[in-house]
Amino acid sequence: MTSGLTKITAPPATDTDVVASMRGITKTYGDVDALSDVTFHIERNKIHGLLGRNGAGKTTIMSILTGQAIQTDGEATVFGESPFENANVLRDVCFVKESQTYPDDLCVGHVLTAASHLIEHWDAAFAEQLLDDFELPRRRRVKKLSRGMRSALGVTIGLASRAPLTLFDEPYLGLDAVARQLFYDRLLADYAEHPRTVVLSTHLIDEVANLLEHVLVVDRGRIVVDDDADTLRQSAVVVTGPTAAVEGFAANGAVLHRETLGTTTRATIRTAGPDVPDHSRLVAAGGTVEPASLQEFVIRTTSLPHDGTSHTSQESKS
Repeated sequence: MTSGLTKITAPPATDTDVVASMRGITKTYGDVDALSDVTFHIERNKIHGLLGRNGAGKTTIMSILTGQAIQTDGEATVFGESPFENANVLRDVCFVKESQTYPDDLCVGHVLTAASHLIEHWDAAFAEQLLDDFELPRRRRVKKLSRGMRSALGVTIGLASRAPLTLFDEPYLGLDAVARQLFYDRLLADYAEHPRTVVLSTHLIDEVANLLEHVLVVDRGRIVVDDDADTLRQSAVVVTGPTAAVEGFAANGAVLHRETLGTTTRATIRTAGPDVPDHSRLVAAGGTVEPASLQEFVIRTTSLPHDGTSHTSQESKS
C-alpha cells in the first residue's frame, strides 16, 4: 500500500504563457520561515486558486507578487520583471485584500473616482453596475459601511480594475452567500468577455471549485500541489466499506486520510491517474467509491503529518 504525498506539478508553461513566477523563494520573519523554496508559475488568462490553511503562506506569496513585500532569497517576476518598487509592473496589477483599508472620510463614490485615476484599465461603467448589483450607497462614508459592504466595495474595485493580473486575498469573507454568488457570477461573466489572469485565495473551496482552472496548494510555507484543476478533480476518491476491502483497494493509490469505526473504514485515496482502479471487489463486499471534492482533496493534502504519512484515526463502538 502506498501512503504519503508527492508534490503534484503541472507540465511547465512556455515563457510567453507566464504572467508571474517564483523560483526558490524564501521569506523569513525573524526566526520564522513564512516561505521555503517556493517555485511555481502563474499562466496568462487563467483563474488560479491559491489554497491552504491559515498561516500557510498564501498572503505572503501575494504580497511578494504585488510588490508589498520582498523575498529573503530567490527570484519573483511579474510580466518578466521584479515587482518590488516597480511602477511599470504594478500599474497592471490589482491586489484586493480582506483587510483592505480606505481613508475613512471618503465616500464610496470618492473611492471609485480615486480608483479611476490610479488604475490603468479601470472600467467606470462596470464599476457603477457593480455598485447597483451589491446595493452599495454611493454617498455613504466608507467608515460607516458594514463589513459586508466594505467587502463588496473591495470586490467592485477588483473586478472593475480589469487589471491583467488581479489577486483577491479573501476580500469577500464579509459577504453573505447571495452576495458571494453574485461576485462569482460577475467574475466569471466578465472574465469570459475580458480574459485576464486572476488569483483567488480562499477558504471557501467548494464555492469556487467550478471557477478554478489551475490550483496551487500551500502548506507550511511550501507548494505541495501545483496542477490543472480538472486533473485534480479526477485524482482522488473517497472509499467507504469493510476495512479489508478498503485496504485492498487502497493498494492502488496513496492514502491521504483514513478513519475506521468498528469494521468499517472510510479513506480518501489519490489514484495514479484519472481512471479509478477496478473497484468491483470493493463493491461486491458492500463498499462504495465516490469522487473526492476539491475541498476534500485540499483538506486531506494539508492535514498530512510532517513525515508525509497518511493521517489515520480509529474509533471503537461503545
